Amino acid sequence: MSTECNGKLFEFHPLGKREVRADFGGGAITSDGGGLLLREVEKRTGIIARFAACFQDHRGAERIEHTVEELVAQRVYGLALGYEDLNDHDELRRDPLLAVLAEKPDPTGESRARERDRGKALAGKSTLNRLELTQAEVGEKERYKKIALDTAAVDRLLVEVFLESYAQAPAEIVLDLDATDDPLYGRQEGRFFHGYYGDYCYLPLYIFCGEALLCARLRRSNIDASEGCVEEVERIVRQIRQAWPTVKIILRGDAGFCREELMRWCEEQGVDFVLAVAKNDRLKAEIQREMEEAAAEFAQTGKAARVFREFTYQTRDSWSRARRVVAKAEHLEKGANPRFVVTSLSTEAWEARRLYEVLYCGRGEMENRIKEQLMLFADRTSTARMRSNQIRLYFSSLAYVLIEALRRLGLKGTALARAQATTIRLKVLKLGALIRVTVRKVWIALAGGYPYQEVWASIWAQLQQVPVRGGIPA
Repeated sequence: MSTECNGKLFEFHPLGKREVRADFGGGAITSDGGGLLLREVEKRTGIIARFAACFQDHRGAERIEHTVEELVAQRVYGLALGYEDLNDHDELRRDPLLAVLAEKPDPTGESRARERDRGKALAGKSTLNRLELTQAEVGEKERYKKIALDTAAVDRLLVEVFLESYAQAPAEIVLDLDATDDPLYGRQEGRFFHGYYGDYCYLPLYIFCGEALLCARLRRSNIDASEGCVEEVERIVRQIRQAWPTVKIILRGDAGFCREELMRWCEEQGVDFVLAVAKNDRLKAEIQREMEEAAAEFAQTGKAARVFREFTYQTRDSWSRARRVVAKAEHLEKGANPRFVVTSLSTEAWEARRLYEVLYCGRGEMENRIKEQLMLFADRTSTARMRSNQIRLYFSSLAYVLIEALRRLGLKGTALARAQATTIRLKVLKLGALIRVTVRKVWIALAGGYPYQEVWASIWAQLQQVPVRGGIPA
């Protein structure tokens, strides 16, 4: 539905004797001028182009006005710039800046074939949703949904971008696993009630290495948190080792991933792990003396007290062998707080306190990465089918990968070097600009009152130092 207010005049409280009025007649003005930096990142990484290559277009060439790469770029840039809904694109299709980002040859849309489309360079919601709703196999009788996604290719791409982010192979990497809830408010396929989260939801699995996203897998919620993680870790580790044969890999996760299948696989494949272990009476009995020491220290100082101990432990039924467990005997103002982790790492490599406080507790940073997925609308899984919701999750994931590349390549050394996606969007990308398109040039006049001009210029300058992918001038 088109907006009703394009020609309407809005009157506001006067400024002294001057009337204050507004309308939407400004013409080619955008609020997303900073998106030009994302385009520079794309020119140097090819993230969107390679994502688009994961789609197979079954449409008739004679009927195509919007290529797959243009459609994918429009959607990914839209998410990065804060437009989570396909409905937004029925107005955004008029934005010449977004058309520039999507590499539209005519960003004004004046050369469109049909008169009713002229002035709208980009695709509307009905065309864009075909990227999500096409089945894995396109039937001969299908009329509209003919752009199929190879999901395995996207999985490989996420790891490829991670590998390319290193100038040389690192000696060691840590892979973080975590699951989170994705609340559902309809009757989506795979919808189940989850007792822990207290709502109907999906239970997506995420795997990160630092800030790099390696896996975003949508799952039903009537499963164990660890279900499918061995298969995901196995393919990721295999792809990493093909590029870096000698890299040391450590797997890190909470108690939801402390399962025999995963630990056994790690031991067989030479992958180390540090995983939380759920508390039980046997484990707590092992550190009774340490808990008493911590309580006595707290009573004396009034401050949180920690005592560490390690021991060999094996469950009665579920573990196939005894393993090293590190225990944190802690006493806080609220009382006893014992914690346990199991690891394949030796005492010589990681003594107990350092293993817990430095290595294991480092996984807390992954919570920020998951929050960033929500900042990029990874929870917009409202279609009827799990496959199409997984595709939506991929789009949000690639928008994150693009912004993470901007942070890694352009924001280093600036005040925004550690900024999260929303802050980057508000302070770097949401920048008013006036656009003028001529036969030879696209002129973009950025807002003169923008308060972060020096930071923005520094980001641009750093991006210019990064080689353009394929050696083609930007």
